[in-house]
Amino acid sequence: MCLAVPGKVMEIEERDGTRMATVDFGGVVKEVCLEYVPDLAVGEYAIVHVGFALQRLDEESARQTLALFEELGLLQEEFGDPWEAAAAEAGVLPGPAVNDGAREAQR
Repeated sequence: MCLAVPGKVMEIEERDGTRMATVDFGGVVKEVCLEYVPDLAVGEYAIVHVGFALQRLDEESARQTLALFEELGLLQEEFGDPWEAAAAEAGVLPGPAVNDGAREAQR
């Protein structure tokens, strides 16, 4: 599933002529393009979808939405480790990676 998630703008910079931000999504930090909301400022919240800030959002709405997503497990689904998710879906417990040489030496 691909969600539009609220995030808080932590830092803004221009990169190769494009306005970019470091955005915090309840503990997960990602780079986001601000071209669709060019007047967004540090400390404000935005709805972000596939790496683009789409709309400004007030802090209370952002916090409520993040709390609900967390409760429903959607933040882990959206931002979690894809290998861990695939292993869980396959019913395999994730464990330490063992290369083939080490695996042969164990036999």
